[in-house]
Amino acid sequence: MAIVAGIDFGTRSVRVSIVDDGRGMLGSCACPYQVIRKEDNPDHASQRHEDHMDSLERAFKGALAESGAVGADVRALALATTGSTIVPLGADLQPLDEYYLWCDHRAAKEAAEITETARRIGWKGIDWAGGAYSAEMGLAKILHWLRNNPGRRREFAAVAEHGDMAVAVLCGIADPAAIPRGACGMGHKWLYNAAHGGLPPKAFLEAVDPLLGDIAAKLQGPCKASDNIAGFLCPEWAGRLGLKAGIPIPFAGIDAHWDAIAAGIAPGDIVNVIGTSACVMAITPECGPIPGVFSVARGSIHPAHMGIEAGLSAAGDLLEAIARRAGKTVPEMSRAVAHYKTGQSGMVRLVWDNGDRSILMKPRLRGITLGWTLQSTAEDEFHAAMEGLAFHTRIILEHIGAHGVPINRVINGGGIPRKDDVLNQIYASILDKPVLVPAGNTTGLGAAAFAFIAAGLFRTIEETQNVLRPVYRIFSPDPVCAETGKRAYAAFKSLYFSLGAADPPGADGAADK
Repeated sequence: MAIVAGIDFGTRSVRVSIVDDGRGMLGSCACPYQVIRKEDNPDHASQRHEDHMDSLERAFKGALAESGAVGADVRALALATTGSTIVPLGADLQPLDEYYLWCDHRAAKEAAEITETARRIGWKGIDWAGGAYSAEMGLAKILHWLRNNPGRRREFAAVAEHGDMAVAVLCGIADPAAIPRGACGMGHKWLYNAAHGGLPPKAFLEAVDPLLGDIAAKLQGPCKASDNIAGFLCPEWAGRLGLKAGIPIPFAGIDAHWDAIAAGIAPGDIVNVIGTSACVMAITPECGPIPGVFSVARGSIHPAHMGIEAGLSAAGDLLEAIARRAGKTVPEMSRAVAHYKTGQSGMVRLVWDNGDRSILMKPRLRGITLGWTLQSTAEDEFHAAMEGLAFHTRIILEHIGAHGVPINRVINGGGIPRKDDVLNQIYASILDKPVLVPAGNTTGLGAAAFAFIAAGLFRTIEETQNVLRPVYRIFSPDPVCAETGKRAYAAFKSLYFSLGAADPPGADGAADK
């Protein structure tokens, strides 16, 4: 029997899971941290490095206590974070500012300029980001910071994804040129493509803005998939976490991607991780660019495959907002609509409340509800929003499938599907496919899978999945709701493209109005 730790930094909290290769999850603990919003700027979403690390320390102590494990017995740890969540750094790797959280959209203008420049000069690397760069990606965010902080440019020594920064800190790395760069974040968020020379060419970056001309020097360090060891736990953080110094830590990943590993993703699967947002993922041995998806990158979700990421910029956050406005909780609202049939509310809900990530890629689109009457209720809107999430996901699945990616199974992962059977049933009926949902809590198990590989206990992801594979609950389509859903989907799809954009998917980028 061997024990490892999996760390999952989400949007609002970090969870540490202590996992045994024979007994599975021994214990876990989550500790929150603040998302900093500003009333005068709805695009602003930031976090503090010290909040992340303080919460990690508390979560580790709680997880070890719940598991009954001894810290000295933990053989390795691995971590995943949200992305692209980035921080500018000084020469000693001290943060120069707060993190730009993944859902921070202040860089919409910069993202549009990156897209426009790529098209104008004919740089094809943008195709791997779906044909349009996003405000949720790293190059746009750091360009926004550089433009808005001229007085701090001289101090600027490096920029890092949250996961890469956390790995560097835990390993005691203080040299900006030695930051371990996870292929997951670099490939999906920074236009990094090892087959085409790594980062975008300097001439392209300078054409966007001369401030990006030297960005490669700020992104130094080895870039590898997460089945490689990035470093070893330093004595300081071993003491703070209650672990043994020197245990291996692999290159970091993105939280939703590793949730897909925990959910059992394999070629032919779609894993739809539903949390604050929704991340729709697939893996395949080979794949070219797909217009309108968030990104396609090698060695990201699974080290041996191409990873495809699409998704919705608001999911759980949207349902929570509707419930909050009604003075109720999401579970209360979900129970209230459990008896609803497809289309019963009479409403159509376009779920653009935080923009469109896929496949229009327009961060400034905003949510639309059609069909209000004097008798409409908050519960009606809530049910229509659940349907809107499923309809939007069906658009993404059809789009990915049309580009040659097989879809044999749909798995709903993440915390929300585990607790909301109503939502899962809506997805099954609207997608007109069985939806599989892991029965237990899989948060942190994806990180544990990579920790097991780092500890030398397994050689491949498939070996770890065979040990950690969840038991699934299966939600089958309701025949009546599925038939109604086909007609409703046709209307939703028409509205999605007519109201969202007149251009084809991936043709407009962030320059929407």
